[in-house]
Amino acid sequence: MSLFIPPQQLRTILIQENIIKPERFDELFAESERKGQNLIDLLISERVADAQYLSTLIANTFGVEMANLGARQIDESILKVLPEQLARQRQVIIFGREADGTYQAAMADPGNLETIEFLQQRLKARVKPYLAIADDLNRGFSVYGFRSTEDFKAIIEANIQESLVSQAKSSEEAAADLPIVAIVDNVLSYALALRASDIHIETLEDTMLIRYRVDGILMEIARVPKAVHGAIVARVKILAGLKLDEHYKPQDGRFRYQVVNDTVDVRVSVMPTYYGEKVEMRLLESSQKPLSLAELGILDADAKLVAEAIKKTFGMIIVCGPTGSGKTTTLYGLMNILNRPEVNICSVEDPIEYNMRYVNQSQINPQAGITFATGLRALLRQDPNIIMVGEIRDKETAGISVQAALTGHLLLSSLHTNDAPTAIPRLFDLDIPPFLVSSTLNVIIAQRLVRRICSSCITSFPAGADAQEAIREQLHLIGASEAPSQIPTVSYRGTGCNACGGTGYHGRLGIFEVIAINDALRRIIVEPQFDLEALRRAARANGTQMMFEDGIAKVQLGITTIEEVMRVIKE
Repeated sequence: MSLFIPPQQLRTILIQENIIKPERFDELFAESERKGQNLIDLLISERVADAQYLSTLIANTFGVEMANLGARQIDESILKVLPEQLARQRQVIIFGREADGTYQAAMADPGNLETIEFLQQRLKARVKPYLAIADDLNRGFSVYGFRSTEDFKAIIEANIQESLVSQAKSSEEAAADLPIVAIVDNVLSYALALRASDIHIETLEDTMLIRYRVDGILMEIARVPKAVHGAIVARVKILAGLKLDEHYKPQDGRFRYQVVNDTVDVRVSVMPTYYGEKVEMRLLESSQKPLSLAELGILDADAKLVAEAIKKTFGMIIVCGPTGSGKTTTLYGLMNILNRPEVNICSVEDPIEYNMRYVNQSQINPQAGITFATGLRALLRQDPNIIMVGEIRDKETAGISVQAALTGHLLLSSLHTNDAPTAIPRLFDLDIPPFLVSSTLNVIIAQRLVRRICSSCITSFPAGADAQEAIREQLHLIGASEAPSQIPTVSYRGTGCNACGGTGYHGRLGIFEVIAINDALRRIIVEPQFDLEALRRAARANGTQMMFEDGIAKVQLGITTIEEVMRVIKE
């Protein structure tokens, strides 16, 4: 939640409202400074107050109204009186105009007189400021993005035509051509406007395809002549520091892309395919790091289990799920909670996705002899309290991880399994003896990512009989008792609007399955004939909610849809 207010002014407001003690505010302020985090985000994650209450207090202090763009219709013609680049630079959305010609401006800092004066001079009209939280601004920026498709295609087409008549002879010369540079820049900036997590540049037999992954779903953006494919790939290679003359081996690299108010890390993978090289770019925005379990989407009962597990000074916390299920984000969220001055946190990752202050992060580099196993062995000589291993992939890494967890270290890592219980036999497969698994595991978290319903166009309707029957069938399949409270009578969905590009969804969050390892489960783990179903039954008897049940709870809260939960559970 990006709101600008001087810390001392915020301190005075919160103390006067009896929301926080002076010493607690000072402690959180010092922590925000040390970690480089937004103070208001930290106050929310520590549950000092919720976002709505804090923003209302601040709005009252400024003497302005809340923008609340989720409940307003953004007039696109008015929105675009201010170009997107200026809107992002100034952190302002022009969302309406009053009868007397006054523009309504949603601002992160409605007390910024310089910005208000700038807007009034540019728009040649009076400007009325409103307080905007991050969701308000993002909603406005999404409208810019989804409604600029034609502009994007026109720019790309113009630059393609210009590049096709270029007489550049080498790949390096072609990659430096201004039209090619402009194409790649526009592909990146448009992806950020659409909140894409990945960009795919693929070559087919007769064309080149550009696709974005938005909220976990791939969407086709453009098809361009194959003649410019080599130059575009070369441009990406130059940015990522890769070899231009290597076309038959995979290459990995990364670069930083500067946007108006932020720097985005772009992770690049180039892979030879039948018709030419395919490029995949993962966009990593530092502002997306979660600060709390609630921001990850972990509900209170499961959050309590995880909070208890991370208080321990040794043992293992394992996060499970397939590729792209948000495991690394959860690990970073846990590290952020554990990041205190009195502990030494070290990690070995592939790759380092986000830079975390005061966490000693190491990137694996097999060519230099740094693998997960060798990196972890070296980290143990760095006097760590907490270790994060990006993924346990092999027997050697698994063995060292378990030994570290046994010898006074709290170890966080991930495994590729479909659910939480199957993490146990997976560790057996990695040659970890059952008695070591039972004595080192603290908690197992399994997860998937579902799309959030767009808050701008959410609507409710009676749950259909087909949806209710599908829920009953799935509960039966996972062995859950069917309780009336688990069958929703009301469902929610997004009708589609300019803020979500007509999809009805905006953003993602996790659905989870959390198993805290207690004595009853440990006895099952060390049984000579391990029984996975017995472990599942014991976990359920211990109060564990299956991932599907957590998803249905979020359906009932109006966070996601039944269709989304069924989609990711059945994948």
